[in-house]
Amino acid sequence: MKSKSIVANSLLVGALAAGSLAGSLVFAAASTPVGAAAQAQMGPQQVVENSAKRMLDELDAHRAMYRKDPAKLDALVANVLLPNFDSEYAARLVLGPAWRTATPDQRKRFVSAFYHSLLHSYGAALVDFTANRFHILPYRGDPGATQATVRTFVMRSNGTRVPVDFTLHKTPGGWKAWDVVIEGISYVKSFRTDFASEIQQRGLEEVITRLEKQNGPPSKSAAVKKARRAG
Repeated sequence: MKSKSIVANSLLVGALAAGSLAGSLVFAAASTPVGAAAQAQMGPQQVVENSAKRMLDELDAHRAMYRKDPAKLDALVANVLLPNFDSEYAARLVLGPAWRTATPDQRKRFVSAFYHSLLHSYGAALVDFTANRFHILPYRGDPGATQATVRTFVMRSNGTRVPVDFTLHKTPGGWKAWDVVIEGISYVKSFRTDFASEIQQRGLEEVITRLEKQNGPPSKSAAVKKARRAG
């Protein structure tokens, strides 16, 4: 039987291959450069809408380049991912009780390894996405809330809809995404179940080491370094 995270991965990759923005919007930044104060004033739906525009504009302008050079695509995703994705918060929820017993170094390494595993999983699929199958539904959340769900859907090539919900929370630096729910499957919950089982069997250190080896050497590009500092 497939684990929930494998099922979720398959759904997301399939949605991306169909031409969606689902994977990128979980992580993306605003469509035009804005200061920290302006970014903090954006609502959750505005973050998602502007994210779609930036990714589409950049890919439409340089699609051939990104298709030819995956490293540049990774740098692009990293540059728009970190500022608006709360990777530490998501990683803390994924680890659950293991976060409390992890050392500061293990926490830092897991956050980085978990983020890069997502980047490597979905970066290549993003190069061919288009906007015509991605739709954002009207936002119905409380304007004063500190948690928000932005509901969207992706049209598959056969005409069926794939619901994709983005979960964000308000931080001092603005709204940041920390989970995505695809056809009812939460990434955080799915990975938490899988990692809990693996940690119980192998220990946290071995799990982190596996992720680091799986991801390969981290990128040294200026874009990635800049994104990490911004995040």
